[in-house]
Amino acid sequence: MTGTETRRILVVDDEAGMRAGLAEVLRRGGYAVELAVSAEDALVRLEPGGADLLITDLKLPGRSGLELLSELRRTDSETPAIVITAHGTIEDAVAAMKLGAIDFLTKPFSPGDLLHLATRALAERGAPGVVRRARETAPRRGIVSRDPAMLRVLEIAESVASSRAPVMVQGESGTGKELLARHLHEAGTRRGRAFVAVNCAALPRDLLESELFGHERGAFTGAITRKIGKFELANGGTILLDEISEMELGLQAKLLRVLQEYEVDRVGGMAPVPIDVRVVATTNRRLREMVDRGQFREDLFYRLMVIPLVLPPLRERRADVDLLADHFLRRFATQGRTLRLSEAARTVLRERSWPGNVRELEHALERAALLARGPEITAEELLDRDPSPPRLGLGSMAGLTVREMERRLILDTLRRTNNNRTHAARLLGISIRTLRNKLAEYRSHGEMDAALAAEG
Repeated sequence: MTGTETRRILVVDDEAGMRAGLAEVLRRGGYAVELAVSAEDALVRLEPGGADLLITDLKLPGRSGLELLSELRRTDSETPAIVITAHGTIEDAVAAMKLGAIDFLTKPFSPGDLLHLATRALAERGAPGVVRRARETAPRRGIVSRDPAMLRVLEIAESVASSRAPVMVQGESGTGKELLARHLHEAGTRRGRAFVAVNCAALPRDLLESELFGHERGAFTGAITRKIGKFELANGGTILLDEISEMELGLQAKLLRVLQEYEVDRVGGMAPVPIDVRVVATTNRRLREMVDRGQFREDLFYRLMVIPLVLPPLRERRADVDLLADHFLRRFATQGRTLRLSEAARTVLRERSWPGNVRELEHALERAALLARGPEITAEELLDRDPSPPRLGLGSMAGLTVREMERRLILDTLRRTNNNRTHAARLLGISIRTLRNKLAEYRSHGEMDAALAAEG
């Protein structure tokens, strides 16, 4: 024994079978376990010195698990709490985190997952108060908004920042999904630890598996040394799985196991490696539709959707356009220059639809700052380069082969999106991996537009 037998855990659940199962798992882990069937029973047992950790179901007879947490907070109890439920929703998760819960588990969950959370919670005894203070003072680094919908997203993100529950960030290309993921990391207790970002669309399946999980020497041809994967590098911190919708089904199954067991198997490894990682995934595609089409695993979908966050497009955040424009101008002003927008330029910005969202606005202001001849940016300078050149007409395609028409369509779409490949792939109706393969083919045959080749 390592001394964990002296740590006491109170389990609150009205189902006898669940109470017995949780108690068995925790006792095998070396903990002393007490059982309660209701919030009232739990409050008696949670009197000062009564327990080191509370594990409670949300649905209880009489007062609910949320009401139990609320009562503990009212009495300034420092007992850390883990909430479990079979019917979890985003509202439940947010409410539980606001009341001091350190994590939120949705049934069914693995015994290893429960034990890992209990061990971490007891190691951070007294963390709920620390977590609340961190959320209350967390800086919103780089996130500029006064839009109510965006501020609501930030409020939810900060409420769950210190949980290990997976987060799925959805939104159109350029809305700031990675920025929000980094904010989640910085706003919680993992701040100061590793933040590792992986673009799931940038690598083929075999390389992505090794990149994520690592490999042992000799695992495959070319594996001359051991490689530590991104999950292990992110241990104790956060891993961002960008564009997770591009991950192939076979690799999705391996990712699901990592999320369930919190351990990784290196390619060619002999034993799993335990990890403590917060997973944040992003996508600009409709995952529910991909699940219905069999392109994304349903079990992984629900595992990642514990905390779903949806970023609104810039066209729905009109009040933020001026705010963001001023923010970017301050950033792009160099050597003590002060830049401002003319009223005509502001009108132009407000009236645009911004299909590329905040990223497109940022690029437009950076270009205008470079072209500005004085301290005030005019509408003409802002529009010096039209970001949306006209589509190719049918007449201009007469006599072209299908391959040449495809190449021109792809390169024209890239120009219209300022070489934003993710947005271009969505407009073309193809995956970003297909787009990358096409561009590599054009580059190898010397068929890339010079400007795009330089940018890509």
